[in-house]
Order: sequence, then C-alpha cells, then structure tokens
Amino acid sequence: MSWETVIGLEIHAQLATQSKIFSGASTAYGAEPNTQACGVDLALPGVLPVLNKKTVEMAIAFGLAVGAELPKKSVFARKNYFYPDSPKGYQISQFELPVVSTGAIDIEVNGETKRIGITRAHLEEDAGKSLHEDFHGMTGIDLNRSGTPLLEIVSEPDMRSADEAIAYAKAIHELVQFIGICDGNMQEGSFRVDVNISIRKPGEPLGTRTELKNINSFRFIDKAIAYELDRHIDVLESGGKIVQETRLYDADRDETRSMRAKEEANDYRYFPDPDLLPVMITQEDIDAVRQTLPELPAQMRARFIEQYALSDYDANQLTASRATAAYFEGMVKQGADSKLSANWITGDLSKALNRDGLSIADSPVKAEALSDLVKRIMDNTISGKIAKQVFDAMWQGEGSADEVIEKHGLKQITDSGAIEKIVDDVLAANAGQVEAYKNGQEKLFGFFVGQVMKLSKGQANPAQVNELLKSKLS
Repeated sequence: MSWETVIGLEIHAQLATQSKIFSGASTAYGAEPNTQACGVDLALPGVLPVLNKKTVEMAIAFGLAVGAELPKKSVFARKNYFYPDSPKGYQISQFELPVVSTGAIDIEVNGETKRIGITRAHLEEDAGKSLHEDFHGMTGIDLNRSGTPLLEIVSEPDMRSADEAIAYAKAIHELVQFIGICDGNMQEGSFRVDVNISIRKPGEPLGTRTELKNINSFRFIDKAIAYELDRHIDVLESGGKIVQETRLYDADRDETRSMRAKEEANDYRYFPDPDLLPVMITQEDIDAVRQTLPELPAQMRARFIEQYALSDYDANQLTASRATAAYFEGMVKQGADSKLSANWITGDLSKALNRDGLSIADSPVKAEALSDLVKRIMDNTISGKIAKQVFDAMWQGEGSADEVIEKHGLKQITDSGAIEKIVDDVLAANAGQVEAYKNGQEKLFGFFVGQVMKLSKGQANPAQVNELLKSKLS
C-alpha cells in the first residue's frame, strides 16, 4: 500500500542575548544550577516581567530574512500548563498575534529546489530543566534556563521525506547563525527541533499526527522520522488507529516512546498576559533592523558563483557560515586563486579543523597565511603535493609558507635541465619498463612519473615531468 509522508517542524532557536526575555538574569551556558535565576524567573510574588527589546529586534531580523509578514501589533499570551520546571504554572508565549507571520525558505534536495512555508515565528520564554541524576532517586530542578528567550519557528506541513525535513532544519540552522540571532549549538540546547509527522494515502486529508520532541541533531531527526514512519504504517496496516500524542526519541534504543497525549491549543487556555503591554512595531523599527542585516546565504551563494566562477557545491560549502565566507574572501582579496582557495578551505583546512575540534575563527592558519601558501602553488614555487607538507608545518606553528619552504628546502625544481637529468636517470634504470611501455603498456606512464618524483623528493615540477616523459617515451 502506498503512503505519503507529511512532515512539519517546530524549531526552537535560543536567541543570542546576554540577558533573558523578561528579566536581567544572565543567559550564559554552564553555570551552577539555580545561580542565574532571579525573582522574575522564579515567579516570586509581586515581580513583573519587562520585555527585552533585543529579542523583538532579532525576531524582526528573522522575519525579514525569510520574507515574512511583520504585523504592526504583537501580543504576549499566557500558555497555561503545569510542569515541575515551570515555576509560574504557565509559559509566556504568543498565540494569535505573533511577532512574525507567514514567510518561506527554499531548500534543495537531490538537485531540486522546493519552497517550504513558514506559518509563524513567535517569541517565548524557555522553561527550566529537570535533573534526574545524583539525587538518590529524586529529581532536581534547575531554573537557570527559565526565561531564556526563544524564537519558535513553525513550518507548514510541506515536507514529504526525512531528507526534506533535514534540509529545511539545516537551512534554518544556517540562517539564524548567519544573521547572528542564535549560536546554533545543538549540544547545549540552543537549537532544538520538534517533528510533527503523519501519513496518508495520496490525495486524502491529513492523517493524525504525532509530535517528536526536542531532537538535538540532524542525524537523530533522520532516525526518529524513519522509526516513526514505520510505526505509523504498522499501526494503520494492522487495522489500528494513530493516537495524537507527544513522543520522545530515545537515541540509545533508536526508538520513539509515548510521553503524553498531545494537547490542542484550547487545552492551554491562552489569554493575553495582563502584565505585558502589546508590542507595537513601526516601519521605522523594521527599517532600522533591515540596515543591520548581512548579505543572506542565498544571495551570497549566487554572488560567489557569479563573481568567483565557483561550482554550486563550493559556493554552498563556503557560505555555510559567515566566518567561512569571510575567510574565503579574505584569501581571494590577498591575491589567491578563487578555485584553489575553495579547494583548500573545503579540503585540508576543513579536515584539520574537524580533527582538532576547532572553528574556522580559531584556525592557527589564518586567511592571509593560507593565501600566501596558495600563491606559492600558483607561481610554481612548490607543487600541490609539497604544499600539504608546508600546510602541516604551518598548522604546527613553524611560521609562514615562505619560512617553512626555506627552512625545509622544499622549493620546487623548475630547471628543465635538472629535471631532464632525473628523467633520463629513471628511464635508464628501468629499461624493461620502457620497452613494455613502448609495446603498448601505457599504464606504466604513472610508474615513471612516480619514480621521477621519488628521485626528486617530490620537488620536480609535475607539468614539466609529464611533458619530458611523454617526449622521451614517444
């Protein structure tokens, strides 16, 4: 039986403010439990929330980036539910009048572009955290996160596969970092994804959905969707019914399990928060935020392809973050070839950064230094192979490209007479292979190149080696 998958995502992006959405308490990660929770966060009697203006500006920035409608009036509401880590007994969120209304973002899957609708993006406060370890069978409550500002980004149910869901989540993840409103750290909970999933027969109304809560890696999104899809199909094809519920994905067991029945909006008894005035957003406010926006990823990708003659793949890799894009353009502005620069950033540099757990901003080889290395390849001072040795030495702090080349005597041999002598020596020492090559075993050409490079300690100019060998072997 043929089933169609229907997926929508709710993404919680923690806004990169220094203080919370309704209090002056710090949002810094990693503090001792309950040391960053003030009276507002603890819901002490008589305290009142005060809106952090920066969170509204960040929400507007996101709205502009996805071409969304930005209502002039936005209202905070109380979302009522009881949970141990929510000290007020309700969450301050938005319901009928969010700060950001309908927008869209384009994703690319298997070479095809698809537009995913964004229903809304609204501001809300985070809850605290329940701690179940080291409490002798009891649960502890840490309210450091209570009041941390979140932008909840709700998509339309426009995705039809796990690949599309992951592409959309990655696009939002890239965008919120690019415009500087979220650090995107999934391990620390700064970027969390809820997956709403259902199945139906093609052309039929939407099926009953389940919600998979707080998934914090793209790999787990894929695995959670795969498991839940199989579960839905098994239930329906065996004559059962899907129950609308919230489920947890257990990565250790690679399974989902029920947490609670899924509430409808009216179960939360939303009503406007009487302690917070409506937020009135003027065109001047929107224009002021617009002036602060950087070039967006899609625009930058198109420019890189046009300006630097890069492939789609290279442009996508180089615009994955503002820091990577700035590093690349820093190299090109120093005179390095754009294609070679792209190859080095996505290749050896990326490999070294991943190996040592560093961001590109913390790279020991800065853009100007790598540009100098690339220029030494361009002017035939060193070969591409020798350049890898030079890069490794630069990474270890041995100095600039020129200093490493001089120190280790790595300058490429370009003297045609010197290279010709090495070629003659190799051919003389391998008369049998020369005869075999002339009798049709042309694959031996690579053997001769290798021997010449070995004898020259990798320093002979490869192009000249190839040219001389072809001439002499013919």
